[in-house]
Amino acid sequence: MAKKRSGNRETESSPLVEPEPRPSKQTPVLKGPQSSGGASARMSILLLITIFACSACVMYLLFRNFPELSEDEREKIKIPKDMDDAKALGIVLSKYKDTYYTQVLLAYFATYIFLQTFAIPGSIFLSILSGYLYPFPLALFLVCLCSGLGASFCYMLSYLVGRPMVYKYLTERAQKWSQQVDKHREHLINYIIFLRITPFLPNWFINITSPVINVPLGVFFLGTFLGVAPPSFVAINAGTTLYKLTTAGEAVSWNSLLVLGLLAVVSILPVCFQKKIQQKLE
Repeated sequence: MAKKRSGNRETESSPLVEPEPRPSKQTPVLKGPQSSGGASARMSILLLITIFACSACVMYLLFRNFPELSEDEREKIKIPKDMDDAKALGIVLSKYKDTYYTQVLLAYFATYIFLQTFAIPGSIFLSILSGYLYPFPLALFLVCLCSGLGASFCYMLSYLVGRPMVYKYLTERAQKWSQQVDKHREHLINYIIFLRITPFLPNWFINITSPVINVPLGVFFLGTFLGVAPPSFVAINAGTTLYKLTTAGEAVSWNSLLVLGLLAVVSILPVCFQKKIQQKLE
């Protein structure tokens, strides 16, 4: 019996027997089936294409029921790709806005959300255009609401069909951001606001990876709604002088960049102060 006990002790204390590693709380882990194969990713792409096609059909029907336009005006009703397109679109919409106010507003609202939902470039021109078409308070609320809803729809789309693609193509980047989110989990709204103001992460990346790393939808929407306000303020203000602009870059001045930087710092200050207070209390 003594020999057996001594043998057991030697086995327990032997350096060759390594204990099983315990999972670290700080290790970023993507929630969901990371081992999804190529078939799952292909199915997600197919579903995404189907949803996009259905949404595009809805947009087509919406503009099909637009007021009667001349052939020249109808050619200008399209998603703006540059400032010239935005100017041409602004001329047509401003002409019909007073008579067909609801139709123009609904078309603007649906187009903005469509671009945000599918991460299609062009929403910056619509933000500038809103400053030309509507009073500043309404334009700011409209852009923030469209951005929040569009980003949330993109979030839900990623939650439903985008996870396999994130696991397959963006695993490393998503894990790094998951680690940052875990650090700011207690102040997630401030962190989302900070990211929306600053250009550190692309908006499309934030939208499609947030559901994968368990960012709550309510926090995501509120952080987006508030976070896009400062950049939208700059774009809408530039829209009041739409005809003077030749590129979207002219909408941003050094003064506006300074203001955005200050607002980004202000958005993250509560987090810094609370951490210092917690350190003192400990």
